[in-house]
Amino acid sequence: MKKCRLYLWQAIDSQGAIRQGEFMVDDKNQVYQQLLEQGLQPYQISAGKRITSRLWRGEPMIQFTRQLATLLQAGLPLVNSLQLLAKEHQSAAWRCLLLEISHKVALGQPFSEVISEQQAVFPLIYRQLIAIGELTGNLDRCCLQLAQQQEAQQKLQKKVAKALRYPLFICVVAILVSILMLVMVLPEFAKVYQSFNAPLPWFTQGLLNLSALLIGAGPYLLVSLAGLAGGYLRWLHPLPDWQRREQAAQLRIPLIASLIKGNCLSQIFRILTMTQQAGLTLVEGLHAATLSVGNLFYRQALEAIQQQLAQGHPFHRALSQQALFPSLCQQLVRVGEESGTLDILLEKLAHWHEQQTHELADTLAQTLEPMLMMVVGGIVGALVIAMYLPIFQLGNVLG
Repeated sequence: MKKCRLYLWQAIDSQGAIRQGEFMVDDKNQVYQQLLEQGLQPYQISAGKRITSRLWRGEPMIQFTRQLATLLQAGLPLVNSLQLLAKEHQSAAWRCLLLEISHKVALGQPFSEVISEQQAVFPLIYRQLIAIGELTGNLDRCCLQLAQQQEAQQKLQKKVAKALRYPLFICVVAILVSILMLVMVLPEFAKVYQSFNAPLPWFTQGLLNLSALLIGAGPYLLVSLAGLAGGYLRWLHPLPDWQRREQAAQLRIPLIASLIKGNCLSQIFRILTMTQQAGLTLVEGLHAATLSVGNLFYRQALEAIQQQLAQGHPFHRALSQQALFPSLCQQLVRVGEESGTLDILLEKLAHWHEQQTHELADTLAQTLEPMLMMVVGGIVGALVIAMYLPIFQLGNVLG
């Protein structure tokens, strides 16, 4: 799906009544064309918000998949299920999308083929499993598996993101408190120090010099940092080379690297489990996992594994050549290949890595919380001592 915009329209039908609705198209001319094709006379058309890929990700996709699975399990036909979901959905963009899909399905086009045309909306794993569900007559079951996989993946990603954001948040708070004390509190104490007519302790004098520097050059420094951050996020961060450098640095940080690896491994093995249980080949499952995982190094490793499989090597041997996959993965995959229970052992690997990542995220938060509080308390305490140290020495000065 190309980047398009939501258009709200009002039109007059053949009986003179005013009708309204929304279209999700590339430009305004397509709105006029579609209205005229439906026998409507355009009256007013206004451009709404632009449609981005974020609108289809996360909770909206999970909610749609689970609701569709529920309706199909209840015995409702696919077209009616899609129309009902479109009618009840809160998002105008989703309403337009689901109405378009239901219209094409009603004309006889397979559901898997329709969502294949919406590659920006539905991941490859959706298109693969929906096609299998249509062939086997288990479309409701495939939708339920997709919903469960998406829910587990989102839950784990949120926990990992929370564990990674928490230390950063505490550090930012510590820096802001320190700057506020240096810029707003310490200058008031400096006025009192001037009446002492005595040399200040070196620690206090150093903080006063730093305070004067922040007050004088702070605005310029803030603008410079904001400009550098904005330029980096706008021009450098989207570049693949810079993303590769960032992810390489993240994989070298203790604990954080374990969180990232656990998240990627659980996602990869969860997708491989679903594709194996659905009857897809291992290469197709690896291809779907490659497109789903966000880490560039794991994508590269999965592509190398696919090349090894294409050359006739066993899956466990291809895994053994990739350092990002622990030895436990290689051993269990080898057992699964030899015993014919690869899908079961892949599911165990997915569950194990998911559980380990959850526990690591909890442990990281519990471990860092007191340490970070001690750091913040130490910074604030040092600033307070530096401000009151000349007053403590006031008796010696008077003597």
